[in-house]
Amino acid sequence: MTSTEVSPPETTHRPEALADSIRAAGLRVTAPRLAVLLALAESPHSTADRLFASVRTDLPGTSLQAVYGVLAAFTAAGLTRKIEPSGSAALFERRVGDNHHHIVCTRCGTVRDVDCAVGAAPCLTPEDASGFAVQAAEVTYWGVCPTCQVELATTLSSAPLLLNKGAR
Repeated sequence: MTSTEVSPPETTHRPEALADSIRAAGLRVTAPRLAVLLALAESPHSTADRLFASVRTDLPGTSLQAVYGVLAAFTAAGLTRKIEPSGSAALFERRVGDNHHHIVCTRCGTVRDVDCAVGAAPCLTPEDASGFAVQAAEVTYWGVCPTCQVELATTLSSAPLLLNKGAR
């Protein structure tokens, strides 16, 4: 798979299919690579630390440095995408090549995919590209997710009234 192709939907987490995608990216299939890709298929938008915690359950001999190495190889081969929302550790995902964007909850940090507003890369055109041939645009939307909205509404509606008994 090249970095310009859209990855398949995240409906298959079979080890054989994941191994095939690693081979298709021109990489050798190893236990750490397969474990990282499986963990990423199960938890998109994960940090290296989160992936390491998942991988070391099945491969206790794996190091955090090995996970970083796998992610670097996957990203260079176009098998994964690295996103870096402001104020967050780098996140990795398997959805590549379609120029989609992300929405991030400012309260809990949840990240979700947002399809391109126009549909075709780069889907945004700069006013002045300074002679560059623009190939992609990366947009991060910020807001409050539905779960946090409910939690905030519940907190605000159940907050006790403050009485200032000392006021005259």
